[in-house]
Amino acid sequence: MTFCLGINVQDGLVGIADTRLTSGNECLTARKVTTYETDGGALFIMTSGLRSIRDKALTYFEEALANRQEPFTKLYQVVNLFTDQVRRVSSEDKESLVDGGLSFDMKALIGGQLRDDQKHKLYLVYPEGNWVDTGRATPYHVIGSTGYGKPILDRTLTYADSMRHAFKAGCLAFDSTRISAADVDFPIDVVLYAPNSFRVVEHRFQKDDLASISNWWQEHLRITMRDLPGEWLEEAFAKLTPNGDGESGPS
Repeated sequence: MTFCLGINVQDGLVGIADTRLTSGNECLTARKVTTYETDGGALFIMTSGLRSIRDKALTYFEEALANRQEPFTKLYQVVNLFTDQVRRVSSEDKESLVDGGLSFDMKALIGGQLRDDQKHKLYLVYPEGNWVDTGRATPYHVIGSTGYGKPILDRTLTYADSMRHAFKAGCLAFDSTRISAADVDFPIDVVLYAPNSFRVVEHRFQKDDLASISNWWQEHLRITMRDLPGEWLEEAFAKLTPNGDGESGPS
């Protein structure tokens, strides 16, 4: 499985990708995010799904990008080129994958900004090659293991938040996923994009780098749970006693 998170807030873009790769009984470390910078802008691509599909689609994409005569001016044009390669790989490999009991399950997050984009953009690409944009109502997308971190993001993240806030929320979403999903783990690769900078910043965090944050978060969850008002529980727990009034009857 995979955890790749793309966040699009007014302040910029934040991407977080784990590096755990499972192959049979083996666990490997491999990058799931690739960055591209040109004279006309900068972007990143994060992927989930079978590694063979991802590698082939990116190889085709980079070849097509290098062979293009005219530079792209808007990010959606790059997304369309990438989806063409996803469909090409699907036409070549999907049938044999399905025959082998596997699914063509590749998804991708593509974020960045080119020179004619009025603002930074983030797109979610589906295995069929179609895509959706992100906006104010949906400031993030997760691909791979989606369930464990989603509640944190839904409760704490809005489009108006800063990149720093978005990064904090993203790290906690990853940590929740890591705790519950055995095939998601450190190191994590982080990409940051500030509006109109046309430069993607990358950084890798090891487990020890964020251990104190994970411990702090876990302890404060327990403290908050203990401090949660409990008067509303009494009506139900009173039924545990024979008298129904919270007092134990004769033993």
